[in-house]
Amino acid sequence: MAKSDSFFIRAIIDNPDNTYQEQAIDLGAYVDALGKSVLRIHRVEVRHPRCGASTTPSAFVAESTYQLTTQSQSGAVQLNDKSLIASGRLQAAYPPASGTPALSTPTAISQDADINPQSWTNGYLVGVEQIYFGSIQANEDVFGTGSISIMLECTVETLSQSAAMALALSQQ
Repeated sequence: MAKSDSFFIRAIIDNPDNTYQEQAIDLGAYVDALGKSVLRIHRVEVRHPRCGASTTPSAFVAESTYQLTTQSQSGAVQLNDKSLIASGRLQAAYPPASGTPALSTPTAISQDADINPQSWTNGYLVGVEQIYFGSIQANEDVFGTGSISIMLECTVETLSQSAAMALALSQQ
């Protein structure tokens, strides 16, 4: 297989909220199953909005989740969904608000990637011309007006025409 130098693809979702939002990422310049060209994603890096103070009087958890899929979605999918390339989340735990004014800041923050191409030995091959970056946030008021962004490290490879077409069909 011929390989190219790695390059980066970026996408952003501005001001995600507690409804699922999705941004299409066009890969038509890199992927052509009939022309035997496919994309290999080697790494995925995600930047979540900054967690701010909260005025909510009770304890709660705020969550910012993301996913990268080969098919458009209406919400978060599970690991058994064949279209899933990558997913993860940032969680922030807040205690009850206190003080004057009543504010609280996160007492615990965790970030995990459920699955990412770097979890695998050889990354993740993509044979479709468009992928989808989706996000949903719970208790989004603490994230303010931030955005969630993604950066993919990729290479372009050549497969046999039948292998490229089989890959593309399996991801639709």
